[in-house]
Order: sequence, then C-alpha cells, then structure tokens
Amino acid sequence: MFVCLCTGATSHVITDAVANGACTSKQVAEACGAGTDCGRCRHTVRGIIESYYREHDLAHARPTAAAV
Repeated sequence: MFVCLCTGATSHVITDAVANGACTSKQVAEACGAGTDCGRCRHTVRGIIESYYREHDLAHARPTAAAV
C-alpha cells in the first residue's frame, strides 16, 4: 500500500527502512524520503514503526522520545 503519495513510498519501503535501523519518522524520512514533503503520512509512518517494534518484540530496544 502507498503510504507517502508525494514520494511513492510504500509500506514495504518504510518497513525495510525500520528493519535497517530507522526508529523515528525523521530517520525513515532520511532513509526513503517518506514524510519529507507535505507530511500527511507521518502519522502512518509512526504507526508502521510502532507495529514493527511490537511485532518483533523490540519495544525495549527502541529509544524513548525526548521531552520537549
């Protein structure tokens, strides 16, 4: 499924970026471009990241978000 219509990034492309170490939407954007244009897909990108970490039981390995 297409997640980022601006760049044509699919859920598979984003999952591959996460599997290769991207653990934030910013890192996914750097890896594949998703979320770098209009930003409407960032929520979905974050959901894919969360799902990946849950499915692979890696919640303990993911860095926590810094306080703003």
